[in-house]
Amino acid sequence: MIKLNVPDMSCGHCVGAITKAVKALDHDAVLDFDLATRSVKLQTAVPTGSVLATLAEAGYPATEQ
Repeated sequence: MIKLNVPDMSCGHCVGAITKAVKALDHDAVLDFDLATRSVKLQTAVPTGSVLATLAEAGYPATEQ
């Protein structure tokens, strides 16, 4: 499991955009969002670096917690 901090995530639209970006990399990825802490728990077979790069390209730069 990867835990990410996504400072620019603030609403349901953000959740949708992040989900779409990650699912494009790994259709079977499981995401668990916490908007209050702006964090995402992510289960995926894709390397963390690829996920971080994809989120940055989607406009949601993230850091691993």
